[in-house]
Parts: sequence; C-alpha cells; structure tokens
Amino acid sequence: MSGLTGIIIAAHGRHYLADVDGRKLQCVTRARKTNIAVGDVVNLTMTSEDQAVIGSTVERNTLLYRSDQYKSKLLAANLTRLFIVVATEPGFADDLISRSLVAAEAAGIEAHLILNKTDVSELLPKARERLLTYTSLGYPLHEVSARADPQHAVATLTPLLEGQSSIFIGQSGMGKSSLINLLVPDADIAVREISAALDTGKHTTTFTRLYDVVGGGSIIDSPGFQEFGLYHLSEGMLERAFVEFKPYLGGCKFYNCRHLIEPQCAILTAVAEGKIARFRHTLYGQLLHESAQTLY
Repeated sequence: MSGLTGIIIAAHGRHYLADVDGRKLQCVTRARKTNIAVGDVVNLTMTSEDQAVIGSTVERNTLLYRSDQYKSKLLAANLTRLFIVVATEPGFADDLISRSLVAAEAAGIEAHLILNKTDVSELLPKARERLLTYTSLGYPLHEVSARADPQHAVATLTPLLEGQSSIFIGQSGMGKSSLINLLVPDADIAVREISAALDTGKHTTTFTRLYDVVGGGSIIDSPGFQEFGLYHLSEGMLERAFVEFKPYLGGCKFYNCRHLIEPQCAILTAVAEGKIARFRHTLYGQLLHESAQTLY
C-alpha cells in the first residue's frame, strides 16, 4: 500500500515515527544519509502493518537547524513560531538566546521569549532588565510560573500556540519540560510510547518530538542544548538576521562592508552611539568567523 502521507513526530538516529491520520508508523529511509526532520510531511510506502519507508518529503515552508564546522543537525521543519524558554534562575546565556533568534530570523520563523519562574520575585527585576535587549528589538516576552501558577501559564501560552507549529528550546533547568507537560497533559505518556516505538531504551529523552495541542497546532520539544552553532549562515543571511542592523544596511561607505573594522560603517557607528548592543555586534563578528570555517 503506497500513497500515504504522514507527519514525522519523532526522530532518533535513522529511525522515525510518523503520524498518519492518528496512526503511528515506524519509518526508515532508503538512503543511508538522512535529511528528515520532525515536522516534515512525508510520502510513505507501507512495508508491514506498522512500518513504512519514507519516499519523498513534501516541500518545507521553513527549516530550523544548527551546525558546527563539520556537519549540520536538523531541528524541525515547517515551524511558524519559536519559543525560547529562560528563567529567573539558574542564569541564562545571552549567547544562546541571540543565536536562537538569529536562527529564527534566518529561517523566517517568528520568535518569542518565555520567562519562567517569575515567582522567584527577588530575581525577577534583573531577569527583566537583561531581557530588555530583546524586547526592545520587538521580540514578545511572556512571563509565567509553571510551578507557582500553572493555570496562568496555560492561559498565557495556549492562545499563542493555537493554529501554529511551535518549537520550545532552552537550556536545561529553565523549566521547559514543566511547561510542555502543562500544555500537553499526556506528554509523558506520549514520550514512553515514542521511546517504545523507536526502541530508544527506557530513559532516553534525547530525541526531538512533536505533540498536538488542544485547539489545533503543535509543539515540538527539542532536547536541551547549551550551544547553537550557525556555521551554515552566509554573510548576507547573518547581517539580515540581526533585526537591529536593518535600518543601517546600505548606509556604509563600501558596498561590500562586513561591519567589522571598515571605515564609515553605518553599523559600527550605531554600535558606538549605543543604538546597537555591543554584545550583539560581537556575536555577529563571531558568527561571521564561524561561517568561514565550514568544512562541508
């Protein structure tokens, strides 16, 4: 039986789980090198009652991935929104937030920030102050406390998820799993079912997975990671992915300005005048350097 279309809801190594109208199928690809991401819509050919081979992928609207100098790792396909979960404690890394925002901009995905653990009131002003860099750029910030006020967290976030294909990312310790468990009440059961279907072993949660959300829409949960390599972004993509650069692009003396040390550079002038945060410009320079190191 062929002609089936499904959505990839979990991936572990070269093993995938597809949802075909509510039915879960274990899937493999014919090729050794796989290029399939959670969220991909795929054409399938059944090989047994609960197994199928992935034929082709339906053209993606968006693709989010990270990369180092040797290889790239697909995170998710067909996303419309990206939520970066941070918390009042433990401390969060600006580098990871900025890299995630750059990745979202480059992929054409709307980015949001979630500040969790707002009940830790003594640390709240500092966290808000640090996040001003991003809210002043137009990124929405949603304040919640999964532990102290779960109903408010659900009421705040549910409308943002309806009809969207969302991904939650964040460092470990930020409460991302707690939020997902609130928004997807049977998430832990789904994880066990997916683990069994993918044969990943009892305690493995290091796979990306997709959950349906009540009211329509989906959440993709990506394992906590501490680094977000963007070696795949070109110079042109990078300068456009820093939203605060936009008003100044085209204003430099040299048309091929890299905004690093060139004279009469509109971006460097904006940094000197405090209109662009210095740490964001430093990251831009770092990402430019990384993009020149790619070996694939």
